[in-house]
Amino acid sequence: MAKTKATGASRLGRDSQPKYLGVKLYAGELAKPGNIVIRQRGTKFLPGKNVKRAKDDTLYALREGKVYFATKRKKGFDGHQRIVKIVNVE
Repeated sequence: MAKTKATGASRLGRDSQPKYLGVKLYAGELAKPGNIVIRQRGTKFLPGKNVKRAKDDTLYALREGKVYFATKRKKGFDGHQRIVKIVNVE
């Protein structure tokens, strides 16, 4: 009796599907309501004007307009400051 299975029953090959994260609409491009602007894990980009954050941190447009990015200093509750990237649609 064989100790291991026959050929063809490999224990390799279990890999997750790609998640296709990243920026979907770049600065200057036209966004329609509901269009996904950025797919992300965590809040690398924050929603600005006419942009909303979904449950999985995806940012999507609320109104029609051009996408543009901005940076801003954000202060935490403990006084810690960081520079954040903000996505706007106008």
